[in-house]
Amino acid sequence: MSAPINFLPVKTPLLPAIAALALVASLPASAAVRLPRLVGDHMVLQRGQPLPLWGWADAGEAVTVTWRGQTYAAKTGGPNGRWTVTLPATPAGGPYELTVQGQNQLTVRDVLVGDVWLASGQSNMEWPVRDALNAPAEIAAANFPRIRRIDVPNEAALTPQPDFGGAGWQPCTPETVGSFSAVAYFFARELQQQYQVPIGLITAEWGGTPAEAWTSAESLRRLPDFAERVGAVQALKGSIPSLQADFDARTKAWQASPAGQDQGLQGGQARWADPAFDAQTWPTMTLPGYWESQTEALRDFDGIVWLRRAFTLTAADAAQPATVGLARIDDRDSTWVNGVAVGGTRGYYPQRRYPVPAGLLRPGRNVVTVRVVDDGGGGGIWGAGADMYLALPTRRLPLDGPWQYHVAYEPATQPRAPFPGGPQMTPTVLFNGLINPLVPYALKGVIWYQGETNAPRAAQYRTLFPALIRDWRAQWQRPELPFLFVQIAGYQPNGNLPAESTFSELREAQQLVLALPATGMATAIDVGDSTDIHPRDKQTVGRRLALQARRVAYGEAGTVASGPVFDKMTISGNTVRLTFKNAGHDLVLKDAGGPYLKGFALAGADRRFVWAQGEVQGSSIVLRSPAVPKPVAVRYAWGNMPFLNLYNREGLPAPPFRTDQWPGLTTGKK
Repeated sequence: MSAPINFLPVKTPLLPAIAALALVASLPASAAVRLPRLVGDHMVLQRGQPLPLWGWADAGEAVTVTWRGQTYAAKTGGPNGRWTVTLPATPAGGPYELTVQGQNQLTVRDVLVGDVWLASGQSNMEWPVRDALNAPAEIAAANFPRIRRIDVPNEAALTPQPDFGGAGWQPCTPETVGSFSAVAYFFARELQQQYQVPIGLITAEWGGTPAEAWTSAESLRRLPDFAERVGAVQALKGSIPSLQADFDARTKAWQASPAGQDQGLQGGQARWADPAFDAQTWPTMTLPGYWESQTEALRDFDGIVWLRRAFTLTAADAAQPATVGLARIDDRDSTWVNGVAVGGTRGYYPQRRYPVPAGLLRPGRNVVTVRVVDDGGGGGIWGAGADMYLALPTRRLPLDGPWQYHVAYEPATQPRAPFPGGPQMTPTVLFNGLINPLVPYALKGVIWYQGETNAPRAAQYRTLFPALIRDWRAQWQRPELPFLFVQIAGYQPNGNLPAESTFSELREAQQLVLALPATGMATAIDVGDSTDIHPRDKQTVGRRLALQARRVAYGEAGTVASGPVFDKMTISGNTVRLTFKNAGHDLVLKDAGGPYLKGFALAGADRRFVWAQGEVQGSSIVLRSPAVPKPVAVRYAWGNMPFLNLYNREGLPAPPFRTDQWPGLTTGKK
């Protein structure tokens, strides 16, 4: 199983949400006709398409729907009393009322007809307007009542659910917009202003989740990498809450037993934090980095791990106060320097910076020890290597790199979680809980921002991501349902030399999906933040997605929606010429004045990449390097957070590319 990585800023309580879903999904055995959460006051219906609607009623109960002066008989007798009706295609407009008549009558008010978009993915799609760039000004100006949103709560389920809980549709106002998905809101604002029609947003996102959780069992079982896991999920007996409750009871009993005691603590003292403790036999891992991705023994481990790092100081250094920085820690830490506690923090997003008073450090060998408690998802020290340090008044000592580690107890004795990393990491469960209840509500298209969690298995994403797109299109019975997605933003600093990158391999897998019809990609690398996987500039992301929507979903073939796309490479001696398609108006280099084109790298047959020199020549870029007399491959913007310097005149960046197909870091990773 792959290493789960959690990128959501606040971990979401799961069981109350699941309980709410169970209440919503249990259909009452009464004669009252009822509607799904999607059908309610302030909703937006899709213009220009037949409009399937549904609900539930008692067996044998006749149901009619009145819409714009016409009454339509619903087809009844479906599972659990489900009825369905298809209203005729309707032009943009409203507000209207919709009346549903059974043995009781329901009236849905303030219904608009416009364009409906499903916005889904992980935390960068979930990220709210209130935390975006220039949030106070954006919120104050958000008076767009013809933009409406309904949010699907975070509810995982083992089987496809008929409905969801939570609030209903909300018009966009300064009072409501703060909780809207920022990417979805800025996208909708662009479209509403462009086309002057109502925009409906259905937001269904969950931070830190993998694509396989969003894919149906029917589609996922066709992929060899997932067939066994899907079968295991379908074989589970009971519900997620009942299985989780049983695991919690077994864990509590284990924690009270001798086997469940933390061996690093003895009599209330942190014996493994003692600098004199002999930890020579402990293995090492490279930090920062989640432990699931570093060692097979911890790939599914949630619990307690101790980490130790020794460092050497001069007498002058040791006489000074200091600050120890430990990047971010998932989820809780207790930290000691030379056996003395210096700090501890709950929550996996805050930066750890703890003061070390004068007199605590020693000339020669010193030891920093961190006890990490991981509650689920990724575990350990994560973030940027530059944020791991001992800062002295006169210098900074790096602390990233190899650390010794030891699990607090024998992992084999710990009860195995039914859902390693949390239920939301399990294949199919988010499709079941968040997507299935939406089918077949008429949509204009989908916007998707996800991939960071799948980056350690980026090569696998080449088949998984297109399978998800085909799956959703099959669910809605629309083979070319527009599907627009964000190429993940830059994150974590790069080294000084070209290097391999799982994020780059994931971006490449995303770009390959453009071979499917009716797809569009918005590159977001250049709005990234090397120290934060949640960049605040969601406005640019929303605007670039809207450009793709204009091209893909609205048929504006002349709209320039992306930067230059690599087309062809030709090699003559020591010189490489690159040509591009979809360039818009001219190629623009941001660093054309220097000898090196930042982001472009060349390699020979030895596969060792070096930065390239070059320039724009007409519609081409010419590259060379004295270190590569016989170039065979080029890479552009290949790295965690590469510098994007190739744009078109419209200000849109060229997506990254490589001309080689050499095996990468994620080849074969499952």
